[in-house]
This record gives sequence, structure tokens and C-alpha cells, in this order.
Amino acid sequence: MRKLKKYKPTAFMAEGSYYDKDAADYAVSFIQALSHTKGSWAGKPFELIDWQEQIVRDIFGILKPNGYRQFNTAYVEIPKKQGKSELAAAIALLLTCGDGEERAEVYGCAADRQQASIVFEVAADMVRMCPALSRRVKILASTKRLIYLPTNSFYQVLSAEAYSKHGFNIHGVVFDELHTQPNRKLFDVMTKGSGDARMQPLYFLITTAGSDTQSICYETHQKALDIIEGRKHDPTFYPVIYGAKEDDDWTDPKVWRKANPSLGITVGIDKVRAACESAKQNPAEENSFRQLRLNQWVKQAVRWMPMAKWDACAFPVDAVSLEGRVCYGGLDLSSTTDITAFVLVFPPQNEEDKYEILPFFWMPEDNIDLRVRRDHVQYDLWVKQGHLMTTEGNVVHYGFIESFIEQFGMKYNIREIAFDRWGAVQMTQNLEGLGFTVVPFGQGFKDMSPPTKELMKLTLEQKIAHGGHPVLRWMMDNIYIKTDPAGNIKPDKEKSTERIDGAVATIMALDRAIRCGHGSSGESVYNERGLIIL
Repeated sequence: MRKLKKYKPTAFMAEGSYYDKDAADYAVSFIQALSHTKGSWAGKPFELIDWQEQIVRDIFGILKPNGYRQFNTAYVEIPKKQGKSELAAAIALLLTCGDGEERAEVYGCAADRQQASIVFEVAADMVRMCPALSRRVKILASTKRLIYLPTNSFYQVLSAEAYSKHGFNIHGVVFDELHTQPNRKLFDVMTKGSGDARMQPLYFLITTAGSDTQSICYETHQKALDIIEGRKHDPTFYPVIYGAKEDDDWTDPKVWRKANPSLGITVGIDKVRAACESAKQNPAEENSFRQLRLNQWVKQAVRWMPMAKWDACAFPVDAVSLEGRVCYGGLDLSSTTDITAFVLVFPPQNEEDKYEILPFFWMPEDNIDLRVRRDHVQYDLWVKQGHLMTTEGNVVHYGFIESFIEQFGMKYNIREIAFDRWGAVQMTQNLEGLGFTVVPFGQGFKDMSPPTKELMKLTLEQKIAHGGHPVLRWMMDNIYIKTDPAGNIKPDKEKSTERIDGAVATIMALDRAIRCGHGSSGESVYNERGLIIL
């Protein structure tokens, strides 16, 4: 067994807690008596990598004044291929066979039984390869259950329907790939009250970053981040996050090393480099690389709008110089408690000009603070910067927005306003009463596909200018695209991770600008060359 490294206890040790070296040494020794089970590592002793040993010593060695463990929840978020399944299996065995707990109940959970079985099979192989455990552990392969006979403790894989079965007396839970949980039901059943009868239950949550910011994993990720950065304090929660920051250069090998603590040990840098080169050539792979290799939370598995291309179109848009110009509007009301978007698109006056975009957004004033906390989006900063307007109260007052649009009509020559038929009947009637031409715009493939494809084409050709508006940028980055068998596309509000109202309003306004106001001739670009196919 290798010599243990010098260890410094975590900064999250609570006042009154202490580091018990004997307890930590025991946990490390138990795990390092096991063997690796796969690939070129199979059969070799499980020598903990530094980041793994830090976690084991912190969790099992830091004790409260009463002698029980300080941490009962550990959240470990780390890229793939870092050895997390092996660590999870070893900890499951330690809780089952080496924690001195009579009739310990340890459960392995994941999004489905097959995923949960991955860690179980590693643990079962570790038992088979360890003479001391193989004599004392009974493996029930058909039911995915390990029984440690001396204490009658067990490690059991749970099915996806387990949340409906109560009555657990939990000593340990290993949640693998928490980001794949379809909802929070299983998580809540396994972590809230099920271990009250035990003195030191441990909930070990290990995952790669995901894409759903409304998930239980993202909620737990945010709690871990808040603790790490000092915004929250919970002495029972142990946070570990390895990953690249949002503004890090995802192509930089230094960033790869920061995010991958096992780089050069469990995964070669050549593998990461090859994956990066592939992502450079295929933008659809970028988010997958950033999520799985750099542990970044991404908007969706496949990014529709390449944000580097969108950012390259942040040409200045001068609202004053546009006064009097012909333009076309797109209006997306969303709900009365959410963001309402109104976007004006000014068609080019000659071939050298660009389509210029002028977006406006409103939100109920009373909802700002709540939404900032809930969505982790900087609405309050956007309000201070003037990029997001508020209406008084906790719902959007459409009359207030109608007045704004009426004022816009005095500044700009708004030929048409396209709107989503749903929920906008009264407001559109009011706008018609103010003298505007209001055009209903279907949200199906037939109406949405041509301008959605055109928006991408114009972006790639840098033939639009949006001034770098941060709210519109955020919404463009949120878009999930739905495709029908014929290759038509449209933004999907249900699957898009967050708000896309401004993007939808832009697409509708762009459609009217293309059909009715293209160039100096007034001819539609669709008439000139037909629909584009991407």
C-alpha cells in the first residue's frame, strides 16, 4: 500500500468538529484493500487518487464533538472518466461492510435500474476479487443485492419506481449521475427523513454536469456552489465541484487540467484533445464536450445557435438614428407573471446594410427578487442596466406595454406587428384600435420554419445587428429546436431550458421584415430565391 499523502482538512469543517486520523486512515485502508475491476487497471490495488483521498478523509475523518460524522450529504460533481463509479462502489461497500453498523441499509440509485446497476456491478466485482469480503458477502446477482453476513447489512439497487415505496431505514445512499433524474421524487424519498433512525447516515451524490436547470441536480449544484463561494452555510453538506468556469476557454489544455483531476491517470490528455478537435469541427458536439469533459452546465445537449457566431453580430444599433425607419414588430406575451417581449426588426435599405434588431422586455417588478433566486438569472442587473423594464405589481400590465408600443409607433414606422394568437386577443384588438396593423402568426412548423432558418443564415453571414443585447442573447442561448420529418424546424418552448420569448418575437418580426420589407424594392427574399434548407 502506498504511503499516504499529506492531508489538510476541508475548509468546511464546522466549529467544534475535529479530524480523527484513525477514522480517516481506516476508511482509506478499507478502500485501498479493494481492487480495480475494468480495463488496464483490472486487478490492480485501488490506490486513491489525491482528489479521491481528500474526499474520503474529509467525509469519514471529520467528526462532530459527539464522535459521529459531521457530513451526511456529499455532492461530488466531476467530468466523465475520472474514476467516479469506482469511488462510488468503494464507498457503498465501506458503508455496507466496514462502517460498524448493524443491519445497515445501503441503496444504489440512478435514473433507472440499468444505470444504478453500473456501480453495483463494480462493487460486486470488487467483492469477488477481495478474499476477506468474498467469504463474508453473499451476492444476489438477479436482485442486485449484496448482503454482508456478519452484520446482516445489505447494499441494494433500487428501481425507478422506488419512490412509491416508503419505510426505508437508510444508513447510506449512493446516487449515480444525479443529473439524469427525471424528477425529484426518488431523491426526496431517499434523503428526507429516511435516515432519521441512524446516527450518521451518508447520502453520497456523484454526477457529471447536466443541462436541465429546473432539475433536482441543478438545485443541489447551486447549493454546493453557494456553500463553496460563501453565500450559504450548511455544516452537514460537503461540496465538491471540478469543472471549467463559463468564461473559460474550452479549447485550452490548462482548462482541461483544472476540470479533470484524474487527467493523465484514468484518462489520457490525447483523448480529451481528440474530443476537443472533433467539437471544433462540429458545433453540435461543443456542448457535449463542455458538459462531459469540462463539467459545465450547458443549455441543452445540442446547441442550436452557435453563440460565438451570434456574438460576432453584436454590431452597434443606434435607436435614435433608426427613428422614422420602416420596421416590423414581433410580440410574445408569454404569461402575466413572466417576461413579455416586443422586438422591432429594421430591414436593410441596401445590400450593404444589415437587418437591425431592437428588442424590449418587461417583467413584473414584484417578481424580480424571487425570480433571481429561483432561476439564478441576473434579472435585477438587467433592470439596473436598462435592458429589462418592469411594470408595477406582481403581474405584467398589458396596458402599460400598449402605451410603450404606442410611443414606439410615434418614433418608428412600424408597418406590421406579428403576434402569437394564444393569449393575445385583447391586446391585439387594443393595438389595432391605436392604428397598428396586427398580423396573427402561427407557432407551427409551417409559419416558424422559414424565418427560423433565415435567422441562422443571416447570423452565420453576419447580416444582422443586435447590439449585444444581454437579455436577447440569453434567450438565443436557451433555444431548443424541434424538427419534423420533412426537415422543418421551430423553437420548442417546452423543451428549451429557460425563456425564449425574445427569440420567438425576433423570428416573427424577421419573417414580416423579409416578406414585406426586403431591400429597397420591397420584394420578399422568399420570392427571390425560395426557402432555404439548412
